[in-house]
Amino acid sequence: MDFLGPLAPLGVDLILAVGLAFLIIVDVALPVGEKKSLSWGALAVVVGALAGTWLFDISGTALSGVYEGDSLALFMKRLFLTSGALSILASIPFAAEHYPRRQGEFFQLMICSLLGMTLLAGARDMLLLVVCFELMGIPLYILAAYSRRDSKSVEGALKLLLTGAVSTAITLFGLSFLFGLAQSTQLNAVAAYVAQHPSALALMGGTLAVAGMGFKIGVFPFHMWVPDTYEGAKTPVVLFLSVGPKAAGIVALVQLLYAGDATLLKSVTTVLVALAAVTLVAGNVAALNQSNVKRILAFSGVGHMGFLLMAMVAGGIDTLGLSSLLFYLAGYLFTNLGAFLVVHSVEQAGGDDTVSSFDGLGERSGFLSLAMLLFLLSLAGIPFVVGFWAKLYVFIAAWKAGMEILVVLGALFSVLALFYYLRIARAMFMNSAGEKAVVFEPDTPTTLAIAFCLVFVIGMGVQPRPFIEAAESAAADYLAGKNLTSAQASEGEGPRTTYGLATR
Repeated sequence: MDFLGPLAPLGVDLILAVGLAFLIIVDVALPVGEKKSLSWGALAVVVGALAGTWLFDISGTALSGVYEGDSLALFMKRLFLTSGALSILASIPFAAEHYPRRQGEFFQLMICSLLGMTLLAGARDMLLLVVCFELMGIPLYILAAYSRRDSKSVEGALKLLLTGAVSTAITLFGLSFLFGLAQSTQLNAVAAYVAQHPSALALMGGTLAVAGMGFKIGVFPFHMWVPDTYEGAKTPVVLFLSVGPKAAGIVALVQLLYAGDATLLKSVTTVLVALAAVTLVAGNVAALNQSNVKRILAFSGVGHMGFLLMAMVAGGIDTLGLSSLLFYLAGYLFTNLGAFLVVHSVEQAGGDDTVSSFDGLGERSGFLSLAMLLFLLSLAGIPFVVGFWAKLYVFIAAWKAGMEILVVLGALFSVLALFYYLRIARAMFMNSAGEKAVVFEPDTPTTLAIAFCLVFVIGMGVQPRPFIEAAESAAADYLAGKNLTSAQASEGEGPRTTYGLATR
């Protein structure tokens, strides 16, 4: 993308932005009742941006060092865009049926949120980090309440909005401490200052920022919105909400805590270890008593955030921790999306999101029941699907980092998780379908999305090495580049953008 000049690192993001603008114009021009082409147009925009991550060189810095297209940004862009493409694909028939007059806006909101995620992946400045978070989050509030006549959807969206507002306030409050100390908004400059001048205010700022972002990713005790929003929102929205925004929250924490020589990470390590432990316990214990599949998967997702926090702490020791985090995110994307796609298919066939709706699914749809079983086994970490290698990789990194207690805790609660995952499996294969014994198959777009997830869940489980190597390469390149810019910042050579504010 040489023709973009200094904006070349933003090439993929510009594809999304231009595509979004084009869809809005076409939406206005098309008459009511002929909007279905917009859904396929939205899919084409996201797939085009995803293809751009392989076709174009997006390395380098832009916007005076505020944005950087490095290996981590590239890896995460591919995850975000894959998640978005699968969510849009599975949502096309649903949006055409339920939102015939508003399906254009539905997919435009998805792309707008995706744009926030892809920009966030390369953010190297606190202000850009917060702006990208809000660009990602505000469309999600609207999407969660898109079925405006459904009281549960509105309730779930309201809880998401309130916790999102609190999250932003706490994050900004924490970052304001860091800016006040370092007199810079650039992450490397902040890290360099904190390394040279450790203080209680720096610790407070870092802890508050972690707490604020904890709301976004749903770690305990900031997870209150997750089960209610998942249960209330329509499943195609939950598909999109359950993976991409959480991965964005994780990468935002990585950008903040790993800046410089992982200075802030070292300051808040105790906080992160405690959060990882209580999140593992709370998420898995709360899932045991649930009868709603979406709530089970919601609390399961809370538990999985504990594994990701474990990997994040280990990443401050060596490359293994960060690479295990990236591989875990990739595996979790396909596994969790696949599980929610099956839930969506069961709902479309006349069921609801309770465990009893899965009774006799093995008799009614062999494809869906087998797919759900594999997704559940992957979430539980059973060999040989991707979830097993993802958890094992995190355990190895955490053990090497000296977190033996967390590893034992993670292993114990992985076993406990089998109880609620296998409740769904038992309903599918051991319970009778009764009056619901009607053979059905999901619509074609959803079938394609489930098949795509299955290919990666099985492929990454049977042959994980290529994917592990990709994660290791991204982590090594990112950490090497981070150390270089850290040295420049500590010597005063790097840019210290403050948007007109004093730097001394």
